[in-house]
Amino acid sequence: MTDSEVIKLNCPTCKKAILWNEDFPFRPFCSDRCRLIDLGEWASENHKIPGKSLDINIDDESNTEG
Repeated sequence: MTDSEVIKLNCPTCKKAILWNEDFPFRPFCSDRCRLIDLGEWASENHKIPGKSLDINIDDESNTEG
């Protein structure tokens, strides 16, 4: 891979510049710490994908086949 083919990006958590290569095994994050911070944000629902929520009631018999 040449220098012109190297992908440069910013860590989604701390915005530190990183390269998409083996020097950054947690890419697109700069470190395992930033990766875990992002995971925690998703788990606590601070990050959400926009759209309607799907409220599925698994106890509702109309959702079962048979």
